[in-house]
Amino acid sequence: MKKISIVIPVYNEQGNIEALHKEIVNVCKKNTYTYEIIFVDDGSTDKTALIAQKLIPVKYIQLRKNFGQTAAMDAGIKHAKFPLIITMDGDRQNDPHDIPKLINFLEKNDLDIVSGWRKKRKDRILKRFISGGAHFLRKLIINDGIHDSGCSLKIYRSICFDNISLYGEIHRFIPALLKIKGFSIGEIEVNHRPRVSGKTKYSWRRTFKGFLDMLSIWFWNKYSMRPLHLLGTIGGFFFFLGMISSGVTLYLFIFNQDLSNTAWPIMTAFLLLTGVQLFFSGLLTDIVAKNYYETIKESAYSIKRIVENNKKTKK
Repeated sequence: MKKISIVIPVYNEQGNIEALHKEIVNVCKKNTYTYEIIFVDDGSTDKTALIAQKLIPVKYIQLRKNFGQTAAMDAGIKHAKFPLIITMDGDRQNDPHDIPKLINFLEKNDLDIVSGWRKKRKDRILKRFISGGAHFLRKLIINDGIHDSGCSLKIYRSICFDNISLYGEIHRFIPALLKIKGFSIGEIEVNHRPRVSGKTKYSWRRTFKGFLDMLSIWFWNKYSMRPLHLLGTIGGFFFFLGMISSGVTLYLFIFNQDLSNTAWPIMTAFLLLTGVQLFFSGLLTDIVAKNYYETIKESAYSIKRIVENNKKTKK
């Protein structure tokens, strides 16, 4: 019998949360899953909290304020108890009837992660355009092999999140992050439905933050273990230019050229000092990176309370 934890971050989804819960329960009962439904309330200001706490079965986690979707997802994942973790949005655009398909594909192909691909999206043209641009940049920078990393409907083996904390807007790039650590990834097409209630939470600010996190993933992939390779190389390049500049400066000085009206001495000092600073910054960052692997990071969010209703979890 499959044992699954379904993690759903929600923010002001009072018009969707009850119907979504009912759909998930029906799918799990039909397939005889042992399951838990975890709603993580990311500081909702509407009636989401009142509705969620009355649902059965449910594990309701309320954050103290709006920390963002990534933080809410991290909180839900850390409180999941079953070996398979499914994540999805709370706006009902992800279809719970795709859950069995995700599970079967994961097990049939012996994968660690399966990501949903919203090939036929039901979003507005502008949102699809922005997502297309983000996909192009993601393929160019990190190339995780996923068409639609922004789709929240995914399934993971719980071991994927051992010693991992999510931050920023990095939930879009979880497959890339896990691929770096050697986990196997697959992708299947899933149904995508139009939003029937509530408002989208996406904005240009989240897109920009996502881009910055994409660069972070790129750096982590390339230089997480040895940042000295990056900073040291750049520092060496600046130092090399500084040596050339110092050679020119020395040549002009030997042949009695007036250096008071030239930029060569200042340029030489700048290039040499920058090269040395970058090199030693690389050494220090190397030490910090090593310490990272030996310490546990503090969570970037705070949980206000957890309510758990478990009269029935299977039938």
